[in-house]
Amino acid sequence: MLDTSEIIDLRPRRNKVRPDRPYHFLHERERGPDGGLKEVNTVFLTNSECPFKCVMCDLWKNTLKEPVQPGDIPAQISHALRRLPQARVVKLYNNGNFFDRQAVPPEDYEAIARLLSGYERVVIENHPKLCGTGCLAFRQLLSGRLEIAMGLETIHPGVLPKLNKQITTENFAEAASFLAQNNIDTRAFILLNPPFLTDPAENITWAVKSVEFAFRCGVSACSIIPTRTGNGAMEKLQQEGHYVPPTIAALEQVFEQALRSDGGRVFVDLWDLKRFSECDHCFEERKQRLDQMNRKQQVSPPVQCPQCRQ
Repeated sequence: MLDTSEIIDLRPRRNKVRPDRPYHFLHERERGPDGGLKEVNTVFLTNSECPFKCVMCDLWKNTLKEPVQPGDIPAQISHALRRLPQARVVKLYNNGNFFDRQAVPPEDYEAIARLLSGYERVVIENHPKLCGTGCLAFRQLLSGRLEIAMGLETIHPGVLPKLNKQITTENFAEAASFLAQNNIDTRAFILLNPPFLTDPAENITWAVKSVEFAFRCGVSACSIIPTRTGNGAMEKLQQEGHYVPPTIAALEQVFEQALRSDGGRVFVDLWDLKRFSECDHCFEERKQRLDQMNRKQQVSPPVQCPQCRQ
């Protein structure tokens, strides 16, 4: 187990980013809670780093060393939305927590809400322990419905405390309940192959259990993220035998089981998927299958590869 100071000491350099520009933005499509396929604009905001130093996190690479100033976040959103097509859903992903005052100044809430007035759903990221009155104040300013994505990561009792996320499953359940009582939707991020869980079969089992727990807490969607290296700490844990990279085959199994559980929408993160591929011959076909399952929310026929025979 690594403490906060060790996690920070193992880091490589940050990327160069600007406080008045998002570090990335894109247009995508996602199945909505009503079953329809929605056009989505996703903006990756540049702001100060999350105060919680999770051992597996690499999102700090695109953060600032100081808080953003009032006006910076609206400027970033405006910059991105002027360059993106029309959409019905907007995601503001921010490498931290939307309701951390150092990341998004509350005095910017009204300006942000005005920029998002044409969207039917607004999705933001936040830590379960930071879900409070700020969520309610921001929700009241929006014309669309608010959805808050929170990292549950895993419900494995021996692993979650070691991630340095500083939450329990009870914290997550309480936050989800608070948001539901206040008419705010939630989604959960679930890790496949978190550090400190190295048995392949157990990783599949606990990822599915974590999805099922999240749905019991009332979340409307779960996003499954294959845990990757790249932040320094994860490389150290891999060298010490505390982390084993997931495979696409394992991701497929978790996705299929989670979809069949029929608890709600389930998505898998396809970013940087190539690093988890064991076969170049079938990679693109497998990626396309996962993308199709993301969009249809149905299990597609498996890929039959003559090379790897998976």
